[in-house]
Amino acid sequence: MKRIVLVLALILSLGTVASAQVWVHLNRYAADNAALQAPCGARVVLLGDSITDAWPDNRPEFFSTTGFIGRGISGEESTQMLIRFRQDVIDIQASHVVILAGINDIAINQGGPYQENLTFANIVSMVDLAWQNGIRPLVCSVLPSYHFRWRPEVTDVYEKVCSLNARLKAYCERHGVTYVDYFSALAGPDGRIQDGLSRDTVHPNAEGYAIMEKVLLDALK
Repeated sequence: MKRIVLVLALILSLGTVASAQVWVHLNRYAADNAALQAPCGARVVLLGDSITDAWPDNRPEFFSTTGFIGRGISGEESTQMLIRFRQDVIDIQASHVVILAGINDIAINQGGPYQENLTFANIVSMVDLAWQNGIRPLVCSVLPSYHFRWRPEVTDVYEKVCSLNARLKAYCERHGVTYVDYFSALAGPDGRIQDGLSRDTVHPNAEGYAIMEKVLLDALK
């Protein structure tokens, strides 16, 4: 609860509700959410950033056959995902939420500085919200990355990714949360995403997403 109060204080510091909506993109999925029918079975929601956002475009058949719902927004950090968690996960009656967050925090997309403790706390808060609302949370590893074309000044990307992943995995093991290990499935011998699985060393291509789909479906069993 304390973490959530701090996040709400952060929104208020932006000055107006309108500016907060732009920063958090609260309206991105408003119409899609309103159009959803009440679920007749499991409803799996994928919450994330551009990696989740681009998934349906790269592999539309995965979503059409599974019925999974994508709620990714390009560029978002974990704080923004936490703020929209209620309307994009809880309010649409998700039964499962697959949380993929952290790479944009490391890339300091919102100006930084990167704070692993804050990123970790945001993800844990999303897990807490899921449990409190009868939703099964799955926490994903950050994908292997070593360089951001749009943030060349960010160094030690690989080390930061590994540090956050180790912490998330340990948390999941302690608290009985499913850990979805995309990193191990996509990383090559040098720790970078394998050749042929990414279009820019950060975002998967269709082949990369196909591997992620198998990992996710195995985790959901």
